[in-house]
Amino acid sequence: MSKSLAHKATKSVLTLTSRTFILNIINFIGAFALTIFLSPADFGVFILTSTVIDILVYFSDIGLAGALIQKKEDLQDNEIHTTFTIQMGLVSLGILIASFFANNFKTFYNLDQLGIYLYFALLLSFFLSSLKTIPSVISERNLKFENIVIPQIIETVSFNAIVVFMAFKGFGIKSYIVAVLVRALTGTISIYLLVRWKPKLGFDFKAIKKLLSFGIPYQLNSLIAVFKDRVSILILGKILGLEAIGILGWAEKWANLPLRYFMDSTIKVAFPLFSRVQENLDQAKASLEKALYFISFLILPSLAGAYLVMPLIIEIIPKYYKWQPGLNTFNLFLISAAIASISTFLTNFLTAMGKVKQNLYLMIMWTSLTLILYPFFAFKFNFQGVAMASIIISLTSLIPYLLVRKIIKFNLLKQIYPAFFASILMIIIVKLLDQFLFAGIYKLISATILGAMIYLIIIFLLDKKNLLNQVKTFLNYARK
Repeated sequence: MSKSLAHKATKSVLTLTSRTFILNIINFIGAFALTIFLSPADFGVFILTSTVIDILVYFSDIGLAGALIQKKEDLQDNEIHTTFTIQMGLVSLGILIASFFANNFKTFYNLDQLGIYLYFALLLSFFLSSLKTIPSVISERNLKFENIVIPQIIETVSFNAIVVFMAFKGFGIKSYIVAVLVRALTGTISIYLLVRWKPKLGFDFKAIKKLLSFGIPYQLNSLIAVFKDRVSILILGKILGLEAIGILGWAEKWANLPLRYFMDSTIKVAFPLFSRVQENLDQAKASLEKALYFISFLILPSLAGAYLVMPLIIEIIPKYYKWQPGLNTFNLFLISAAIASISTFLTNFLTAMGKVKQNLYLMIMWTSLTLILYPFFAFKFNFQGVAMASIIISLTSLIPYLLVRKIIKFNLLKQIYPAFFASILMIIIVKLLDQFLFAGIYKLISATILGAMIYLIIIFLLDKKNLLNQVKTFLNYARK
């Protein structure tokens, strides 16, 4: 990896990680407040309606945004304008179709009128948010993630401030309706103030043909992923009901929080970075191994810590006891999240290296397993069965590992075993010392501090030389 590219990537990771830290604090406070003021059924309504929008997003650009980011050469104006035109056309078409079936959606899930108002509010916010795609692509291409960071902070602050205040005042689902509209509007305005790009319609068949050669397989991959992750939710919503889907959504969201915090930021930087070093396998190997070490060092102890502290949070905060039925489901999702922290990174590496079709086949396999096993286990074991099925499916992550090994002979175990072993020992030691810890909120604080100290001491003893080298390299890049 060239030093200039490494410096830029490191700064981008720091920017995104600091952004995620800020956003997660805000989101955590907001989510905590909402669990006090709203019921699991209210969360279920929001999950189901927002899932429809998530599905529409994947139909909105047929992979053209990803193709623009992955493109090795400089972007041309005709490519950007053509992508924008096609995307907005698809967005408008998707909104029309979703609006046409609104009453069917309402009847199928037994939503009240407020639920369908939220549905339409999300459709409008989808249109506004889609206007941010091209400015975001331009920023990602140049690794100027601060242009994406600031709008996301504005969106998060405005959304949480409004939804929590209105929920506190007793507005229920109305809180979401206003908050999602304000979030979309503020985010769109702010990114256009930062990225001086003027929307313009245009169409160039030659340009679009070249982009689609990458974009269609790329988006097929993403489309299959959305069937796996989003259509399955719509199916489960009918099987489980609003309250159960709310509990399931809570368990999955909090279990995956460490992934959202650390992995999403790293992947967002790693994808364009890997795309630029794909011709040099030695650089690609070094980049992948450093990234895997970094990811496992942060995510695995975070998941272990979540396993230790979540029961304490539910015990300490009375209003959180409504989520007690989802605790075992939460713990099961932690296991699948640990595996996903590695496998997701490997599949993104394959995409960045141009192996889009391989990822397409992987997604077909995972989607098929999800659509079969999730409903089956949900019928058998309610929402806890979904988490059980998630672990079974995650075991197939051996396949992307073998596919990456065909490209570069990297050492996965060497990168993850120190963090894994230290995290397991952290759980065991904290559990053994549990009876000696303080009670209440002091127990939560002492368990958190103790766990962090144990993890750092163990991993330092296990992997002192490599750990210091990784930290030294990272700090050197960050300073320059």
